[in-house]
Formats: sequence, C-alpha cells, structure tokens
Amino acid sequence: MSKIRIGIAGYGNVGRGVEAAIKQNPDTELAAVFTRRAADSFSLNTPGAKVVNISMAKDYANDIDVMILCGGSATDLPEQGPEFASMFNIVDSFDTHAKIPEYFEKVNKAAAISKKTCIISVGWDPGLFSMIRMLSGAILPVGNDYTFWGRGVSQGHSDAIRRVAGVKNGIQYTIPIDKAVESVRNGSNPELTTRQKHLRECFVVAEEGANKAGIEADIKNMPNYFSDYETTVHFITGEELKKNHSKMPHGGFVFRSGKTGNDDSNNQIIEFSLKLDSNPEFTANVLVAFARAAVRMNREANTGAKTVFDVPLSYLSPVSNLELIKKLL
Repeated sequence: MSKIRIGIAGYGNVGRGVEAAIKQNPDTELAAVFTRRAADSFSLNTPGAKVVNISMAKDYANDIDVMILCGGSATDLPEQGPEFASMFNIVDSFDTHAKIPEYFEKVNKAAAISKKTCIISVGWDPGLFSMIRMLSGAILPVGNDYTFWGRGVSQGHSDAIRRVAGVKNGIQYTIPIDKAVESVRNGSNPELTTRQKHLRECFVVAEEGANKAGIEADIKNMPNYFSDYETTVHFITGEELKKNHSKMPHGGFVFRSGKTGNDDSNNQIIEFSLKLDSNPEFTANVLVAFARAAVRMNREANTGAKTVFDVPLSYLSPVSNLELIKKLL
C-alpha cells in the first residue's frame, strides 16, 4: 500500500517535531511544508519535500492525504481549521478547552461540505488525557477526576511573563504540589482549590536597570495567570536561561478516584502519567498517529469534524488488527 502523504502547516516547534515523527513511521511520508515565511529562509531535514507558501496550499489538494496544522490556538487555528477543512483531511492540536465546542462546529461545517475527515484537539491534553478521563469515568461512575500538569514549561504563561515591563526574557514552570498528588493517590478524594494543586515557578531575565521588585509584583498579581497560585520568581542571567532552561519538558497525571461495591466500600484508583523531555515533539508524535486514523476514516466515508473520542484505537496503529490481537490483547 502506498504511503500516507502528509502536509505540515506551520514549521515551528511542533511542525519540526512532526517532520521528525514522520521519519519514525514507515507508512508515512512528508510531502510539503506550508509556511508564511519565505520558502528559501530555511531548509527541511527531509530530502525531496517541498517548502511552499501557505497561500498556495489549495493547489496541493490532490497531492496530500492529510494536513497536520501546527499553528497556535490563539490566532492561527481558529482561522486555519475551517479553511483547511474545506480542502484537506486535517489533524490539529487546538487546546483552548473552553472554546473547543465552538471550534468543533466551525470545522464540522466546512468538513461536511468538503467530505473531509478532520480530527481536532489532538495532543496529550486535550487528547490522551481526555481519553483517559472519559474511559476512567465510564469504568468508575462513582468517583472524582483529578488532573495535574507538570513539572513542565507552560508556553502561555511564559509569554505572559515576557510581556511584563522590564522583562527581557523569561520562562515559567507549572509544578504539581506533592501533597495534593499524594492525597489523591491514596484515595482520600480531596476537594482541592487551584492554589492547592499547582505551584508556578518563574525564571526571569530583567532588562538592565529594571525594577526587579516591581517586576516580581506584576507577575505575582497578574490575573488569570499567577494571582491564584503560589508563585516564585527567580532573576537569572540570559546565559543561565539559555543553559538551564532551553528545553521544553512537560507532563502530568490524570487520576480517577472511585468507589465500588454495594456500600461503596472499596477504593479504586486509575492513574495515567506522562513525563516528557520535549512537549512539542511528543505532541507531534500524537498528531502523526491520528493523521493515520484520519486517512483511514475518510476512506470509509466517515467524514466531518471528529475528536479523540470518535477514533477507533486500532486506527492509530500501523499494525494490522490480527497482529494487534496476537501481540497486545
């Protein structure tokens, strides 16, 4: 069978991760990267793959089996999702949780007309963590869900730090509070506030002569980002930031703490965890697996917008059903 031809829209951290992931999946190949940058401003690591201005994507509708959208959720994907759904099967990592239903409807409207299959909000949260929350709740109907993120870099919170007056550069780590995690793990079913679940740790490079006390106050009192958390601010040099904080680790835990039995007397804990050296590279690998599923579903005329809840698990794997049964069941 011919390889799945993948297009990448956007060549940032996730886009580069998708290119690397394609090389690890022998049933896929990179056809082209679509970018707003000049086509000659960078080179790919895949011989023969094209670099094309994103405005020309429509000309490649017959050359690509699935397009992986690697733009950001704030401004890129709300426009690109419905637009590309009118031309391609797509997979994206839209992760603004509160806006997913609205985004789903817009993509579904476009995909219904084009007869394409478009799997949105793919990654690890939303994505894999969403699957675990759904599965765990179905298995343990009496219980509570708990999700902890980190220790890892929050790109949105890091951007917020860099917008503070007097900040030259900075990065922020989200850190689960051990006491809260253990209270969930031991089955006590605690009611936890936002402040009780996570810490925020910031590493800031201040501009020369900047008021560090003012910067720290501005960060700690920032609504929607830091004011609801116990936040620590460290001032470091640019060299230290580059040396010690250039990677993008992340991860987290999903728990379902439930009760079973006639009198709900037995505690049952489901725990799923991730520890990632590279958040964007792991997300990229998830996207490629779901790209395979999107193509398979489209060949079966299963079209429209989809989420991880709609995808048969076996469609993610390049291995046949018979092999899956023999090796993994």
